[in-house]
Amino acid sequence: MAAIRLWIIGLVCFATLAAQEPAFGQEEPLAQFRTTVDVVVAPVVVRDRDGNYVHGLQPSDFRLFDNGKEQNIQVDVAYQPISLVIAVQANSNVEAVLPKIKKIGSMIQPLIIGEQGEAAVLAFDHRLDVKQDFTNDPEKISAALEKIRPGSRTSRLVDAVNRGVFLLRSRPKERRRIILLIAETRDYGSEGRARETLIAAQLHNVTVYTVNISRVVTTLTARPQPPRPNPLPPAARGLPSSVPATPTTVQQTFGTEGGRAEFVPLMVEVFRNVKAIFKDNPAEFFTKGTGGVEYSFTRQRGLEEAISRVGEELHSQYLISYSPNNKEEGGFHEITVDIPSRRDARPQTRPGYWLAAKFE
Repeated sequence: MAAIRLWIIGLVCFATLAAQEPAFGQEEPLAQFRTTVDVVVAPVVVRDRDGNYVHGLQPSDFRLFDNGKEQNIQVDVAYQPISLVIAVQANSNVEAVLPKIKKIGSMIQPLIIGEQGEAAVLAFDHRLDVKQDFTNDPEKISAALEKIRPGSRTSRLVDAVNRGVFLLRSRPKERRRIILLIAETRDYGSEGRARETLIAAQLHNVTVYTVNISRVVTTLTARPQPPRPNPLPPAARGLPSSVPATPTTVQQTFGTEGGRAEFVPLMVEVFRNVKAIFKDNPAEFFTKGTGGVEYSFTRQRGLEEAISRVGEELHSQYLISYSPNNKEEGGFHEITVDIPSRRDARPQTRPGYWLAAKFE
């Protein structure tokens, strides 16, 4: 009787462990983030009135405000090594574009991460496939990009950014954490939500830069889907919405280029779960929400110029860090930077972060 009881207990324990572990060949579950802000890192790019980068500023030149309250900041004017996740859309839509993307491997080290940096390569369609863990070897980075093959029609963009944040959160704190997202602006099939992913990116000080693949190119070059019967008469059918390059969500809402003043209220609405404003363009949401920049390309030269411009910005940044003195304030914390000594300076940084948000 005792032997039977032990056998039953052992069977229950085995079943419990089996339920907790992913089956062989299955993708590990999406990362869930449960954390609070400790140190906020705010990369700052400073330009003059003509749009040129301003170099040579000293720590004493900067003042930073968190929700209007001045903070005790540490400014690092020296170069900080970079940890980079290159997240590449690899579904069937981009089959004709992948050969262009594979050629940028040799550009990553000299233009973006430098000799002290590191990069990982993540490909995504319905899978999230880490082709290369963090490395400084340019040959391994190039080889990982070469391994990417087009897959299904699914494009889990939100989940890919989530995985990128998960990979970066374990990198040393003194490194700048960057995601370079090369993809269309749309998401097809993610399990996670853009809101929670952006909160995680902000809390772990991850900046997202996007190099958008033109929807015109993917629409014209993607393999056609099997035709489906359309019950509507031709006169009742709308024009294909995916053919023209769509404006950003901020442009659609305000009719402007989408500066900081317009974006912050939209982001607060998303965090409050008012509505899914950026559902059709999560790439813009991640970029503006973390202080990154969006670029786009249709040809090889445009892609290479975008990579060069990302590297130029990263190597022109000043890094400000601080521990907020107003952590008791829940909700959105807006970050603003001022340079009193240079009135011609135009500092740009991340818009802020969401504190004490609920994960659902």
